[in-house]
Amino acid sequence: MKMTLRWFGNDFDSVPLWKIRQIPGVEGVISTLYGIPAGEVWEREQIHALKEEIEDAGLKLLGIESVNVHDSIKAATPERDRHIENYIKTLEALGKEGIDLVCYNFMPVFDWTRSDLAKMRADGSTVLSYDQDEIDKINPDEMFENIDKKSNGFVLPGWEPERMAKIKELFALYKGINNEKLFENLVYFLNAIMPTCEKYGIKMAIHPDDPAWPVFGLPRIMTCKENLLRLVNEVKSPCNGITLCTGSLGSNPENDLEDIIKSLKGRIHFAHIRNLKHHSKGKFEEAAHLSSDGSFDMLKIVKAFYDSGFDGVVRPDHGRAIWGEVALPGYGLYDRALGAVYLNGLWEAVSKLSGEGR
Repeated sequence: MKMTLRWFGNDFDSVPLWKIRQIPGVEGVISTLYGIPAGEVWEREQIHALKEEIEDAGLKLLGIESVNVHDSIKAATPERDRHIENYIKTLEALGKEGIDLVCYNFMPVFDWTRSDLAKMRADGSTVLSYDQDEIDKINPDEMFENIDKKSNGFVLPGWEPERMAKIKELFALYKGINNEKLFENLVYFLNAIMPTCEKYGIKMAIHPDDPAWPVFGLPRIMTCKENLLRLVNEVKSPCNGITLCTGSLGSNPENDLEDIIKSLKGRIHFAHIRNLKHHSKGKFEEAAHLSSDGSFDMLKIVKAFYDSGFDGVVRPDHGRAIWGEVALPGYGLYDRALGAVYLNGLWEAVSKLSGEGR
C-alpha cells in the first residue's frame, strides 16, 4: 500500500510539501494542474514541472486527481469528440512523464455536495456535513454562494467560480439526460480513451458520486455495487477501474462497503478511506478516521482491501478542522496526518497478523 495525501499545489493549498514529507509513512502526493479548466490540454512541460517540484521535496507524484471531464462529454453534445481528443492528448503527456493513475468523476454540475462546510462538533472541531432537509430548501442557483461563505477563502475543487457562474447553463445542458443516457456517455468516453491508457499503462479510476443518490434532480450513476460492477464489466480493459471512496459510497448506509471492496477485486486502482457519522436517512457528518468516531468499522474496511489483494495508492480523505487550523475545508494538515498514520497502523496490523507483511 502506498500512502499519500492530496495536494493542490502552492497556489491553491494551505499545506506545503515539506510538512507532508514529515508525516510517517507518507510516500507521495496526489495532485493536479488545478488552474487548467476542464477540456483544455495539459502540456507535458507543465506536468514535468509539477512532478519535479514534488520530487525536489522528497516525495513522489503517485497520481492525478483530477483530470476533469468536460461537460460536453458527459452530456454528449456535438463538441464531445473534440474534448475527448484533448483528454487523450493530456493522457499522452501524463504517460510520457510516467504517471499511471488518474482519478476522475462523471457527476453532472456538482462534483460533490454538502449543506455545511464547517459544522461544529462537541469537541470543538468542525466538519463537512450533509442534511437532505437543508439541501431541499436551497435553490440550486444559490448553492455556490452558500458553499463559498464557508470556504475560508480557498477555491474548492468542483466549485470553481467560473464554472458556477454558468450554473443555469449547466442545468439546461443536462435536461433530458437520465441515468441510462449518462452511463452510455461514460462508456463512450472510456472506450475512446482506453487504447491510450493501455499504451501507457494509465489506470483510470472513477470516483463514486457524493452523496450516493440524485441531488437537485440530476442523474447519478456511480452510487452502488451493481453500477460499479456494471461499468467494469462493460469496459473490460484492466485500465478501467474504480476509486473506492468509503465516504462517498458509505453516504448511503445500505451500501455494504466490505462487500463492494471484495466484489471489485482487481479493479480498485485507488482508495480514499475515511469515516462518516450517520444520524438518520440523508443526514450525516464527516468524522475522524478512528472507527469509534463514526459509523464505519475501519479495521474491517482495511482488512477487506488487504484480503482482496489491493496494494495500490491510498489517501486519507476529508479531515476535521482541528487545533485552530484555517485551511481548505476537509483538506487541512492535522487531521489528515492523523488519519494517514492511523490507516498505516491498521494496514501494518492486518498484514503482520496475516503473516505476509505486504
